Amino acid sequence: MDITNIPLSGRTRREHDLLGELDVPVEYYFGVQTMRAVENFHISRVRLNFFPELIKALADVKQGAALANRDLGLLDPAIADAIIAACNELREGKLDAHFVVDMVQGGAGTSTNMNANEVIANRALELLGHEKGEYRYCHPNNHVNLSQSTNDAYPTATRIALVRSIGKLIDALRELIAAFHAKGREFSRIIKMGRTQLQDAVPMTLGQEFEAYAANLTEEIARLESNRKLFYEINMGATAIGTGINADPDYAKLCTRHLREVTGLPLVKAANMIEATSDTGAFIMNSSAQKRLAVKLSKICNDLRLLSSGPRCGLNEINLPPRQPGSSIMPGKVNPVIPEVVNQVAFRVIGNDLTVTLAAEAGQLELNVMEPIIVHCLFESIEMLINAMNTLREKCVVGITANEKVCRSMVYNSIGLVTALNPYLGYETSTMLAKEALETGKGIYDLVLEHNLMSEQELHKVLQPENMVKPRKFIK
Repeated sequence: MDITNIPLSGRTRREHDLLGELDVPVEYYFGVQTMRAVENFHISRVRLNFFPELIKALADVKQGAALANRDLGLLDPAIADAIIAACNELREGKLDAHFVVDMVQGGAGTSTNMNANEVIANRALELLGHEKGEYRYCHPNNHVNLSQSTNDAYPTATRIALVRSIGKLIDALRELIAAFHAKGREFSRIIKMGRTQLQDAVPMTLGQEFEAYAANLTEEIARLESNRKLFYEINMGATAIGTGINADPDYAKLCTRHLREVTGLPLVKAANMIEATSDTGAFIMNSSAQKRLAVKLSKICNDLRLLSSGPRCGLNEINLPPRQPGSSIMPGKVNPVIPEVVNQVAFRVIGNDLTVTLAAEAGQLELNVMEPIIVHCLFESIEMLINAMNTLREKCVVGITANEKVCRSMVYNSIGLVTALNPYLGYETSTMLAKEALETGKGIYDLVLEHNLMSEQELHKVLQPENMVKPRKFIK
């Protein structure tokens, strides 16, 4: 069965590895070790090519290694040039279809590394004028993986890819924040009732509520950017466990320098390569930042669902854009489907964070073999958060409208209005008014006038929106 959706001629080439020989369709750029991984890992059904940034980062790592090995005289310049050319094609997305290994795999990422090594080697062979599989001219291990181990190449590639992906996440977050700010300005004069513990509290504007959402999310930009910087430390040259076996003494520094140039990122060589090879602290911190963002998004979506509830028998302070019929049995029902789906994304991200935590804890000695599930969770969370925020912005926030009359009516009928009168009437009198309002069903506004506690002019001045929604001086 074809696993790439690439038309096959039926011709094969025979490749071999430790376990024996295997026939590989001639159209495939990957080889025997990738085929083994495809046979072994039917886990998430999410392949490497679902995350193009990871493929680009693998190309960056292999190019940086090839340049360093060439400079050290360890790699023939012609072979190095062919590897670099193949890496350029990977970055352009030309060979994405050949990255077929499941994201979740055993072997600490070896299958991912070999998928990249084999694709690059076979494309380099073609560029050198040879056939795929003629590895004596350019070998996946001897040339493409020279001076490397999966244990430095794979985590370095994932870090580079995550840095870029988090950048896209931040971009989507900024756009959502801007949408909330725009609604804040639009609703700046609409008075409504604020609530605590789901009970009437004190007046505010709908604009203040939406500006608070924007401010709440803005805090997350700094968290994401700060934690993203942890990924700038890489362990290229550590090879298997951090001792640098099979690598030239100058390789680590040289490879890191080339990677800085290739990626444009301020990458630095880890101070302790053994520690860096086994440590997953940066993954934990970044997963935590994604979880924090997810929790805030979910809380905001809870609010949007409450504020739009009803429409006749709920709060009904705002209208969410109707996106689809809400029931197969109840005519006219429209559900808040966009906030609902964002809630569900948040639940998944929160779950992924727990998985990352458990996988990070499960590492032993000089390597954490659970990195593939960590990487899968982080990329999935980023992808889902980006899509969720874009969906929330495009299909919900920008189309929200306010029910101004409902908002204002709730303020004037709310017992919470008495809090605004407290500085003028005193706590005891205000408490009496609140109690009478509860018992009689009358509004605070009407009761103040009924008891001649303030003139209508005074009452109107005190209850002007601008006097109720911000601090002000009181003169006794």
